[in-house]
Amino acid sequence: MKKLASVLGILALGGVFAAGCSYQTQIDQATSQAESSAQQAATAATNAQNSANQAGQSAKTAQEAAAGAEDSVKRANDAVARLEAAFASSVTK
Repeated sequence: MKKLASVLGILALGGVFAAGCSYQTQIDQATSQAESSAQQAATAATNAQNSANQAGQSAKTAQEAAAGAEDSVKRANDAVARLEAAFASSVTK
């Protein structure tokens, strides 16, 4: 009877060990997939940060160009005003 109990105990331990190994494989696969997903997310975050930096630089360049255009409009308006003034004074003479 003791031998039978010992044999059944050993078989039960073997079954638990086999089941544990099966779950360990699943755990390892899930861990690998999680690590891969984390790496992809990190890459996507880096790409997003780079895109944001480029967009910021483009916005700065556009703002500088707009300021230059505003200055050009002011100079053109001043030139038109001077021409109108010169024309008005020559007509009234």
